Amino acid sequence: MKDRIRTYLSTYLKTYIEEDVGTGDVTTNSIVPENHTSKARIVAKEDGVIAGNIFAAGVFMELDNQFLYEEVAYDGKCVKSGDVIAIVEGKTRAILTGERVALNILQRLSGIATLTRQFVDAVEGTGAKILDTRKTSPGHRIAEKYAVKMGGGVNHRIDLSEMALIKENHIAVAGSIKEAVKRVHKNTKVPVEVEVKNMAELKQAIKENIDRILLDNWDIESTQEAVSYVNKRIPLEASGNMTLERVGNIAKTGVDFISIGALTHSFKSLDISLLHEGV
Repeated sequence: MKDRIRTYLSTYLKTYIEEDVGTGDVTTNSIVPENHTSKARIVAKEDGVIAGNIFAAGVFMELDNQFLYEEVAYDGKCVKSGDVIAIVEGKTRAILTGERVALNILQRLSGIATLTRQFVDAVEGTGAKILDTRKTSPGHRIAEKYAVKMGGGVNHRIDLSEMALIKENHIAVAGSIKEAVKRVHKNTKVPVEVEVKNMAELKQAIKENIDRILLDNWDIESTQEAVSYVNKRIPLEASGNMTLERVGNIAKTGVDFISIGALTHSFKSLDISLLHEGV
């Protein structure tokens, strides 16, 4: 993940800044002298979990390579409304020009981390791990999955090369679960997971040399039946329509993992602001 983050920082942040600045920040550049320096505080305006300092700092450093970004609330830390997240210091033009992009990233990633922590707390004590999915914003997957980790979740596969997940359309093309698994093992050594729709498919899948079974959109009673039948012989993952109200009951069935697309597609950005302190 660290290497991917470094690549993300070097590849995308300059593009985000260029998108926002265009040919130049005419307001800031007209008002603020080029060498003027100052400080500002980044402050939480509501309770939540922080994620994204590394990316916000990167934005300012793209604009001022001498910029100082002091994390007060490090990524993964819970904050209350009014808490200082970071203190920034450098060229005033960099602060004012980079503010919107830095806050956009910090707010969104903190929103993901906050929602993830809520799900993690909801299954506390059950042993179930909360997973993310590939339902991320195109181009933002590394940052969004990083935010899930900061919220206490676990990353599923980052991309399609990390794990084989045989779903119903793959099974339909192959003709059977057995044949689909056979074809995957013939071509790759990565871990293999199979999605099953019912107990009959689960009983087929567990006979194969696979690493995990996915129960997609199973109700609580069927999930409990699957857990009892499998009896810890292979890890089980549950997914589909997970809400904070429902996830605890699913976790209590004894599944090992619960994957939740909402972590990265239905989060609410955390309210965060930047307050300038002058010279």
